[in-house]
Amino acid sequence: MSTVSINGRVLQTTHQTVQLLVNELSLSKGRYAVEVDGELVPKSELIQLRIVEGMTIEVVQAVGGG
Repeated sequence: MSTVSINGRVLQTTHQTVQLLVNELSLSKGRYAVEVDGELVPKSELIQLRIVEGMTIEVVQAVGGG
């Protein structure tokens, strides 16, 4: 089990990859971007990106309007 921060919320997870955690928290709907430890990560790499203790994840949803 790893402790991570996601969108400012500290939680413990048993998930192995960032994509699995983002999916479980329903943050992967629509258009979104993910930053891990201050670096923007392409969505195609999230399924391979292993969660490590103390990781900081920010998920931003794109909102349209005009």
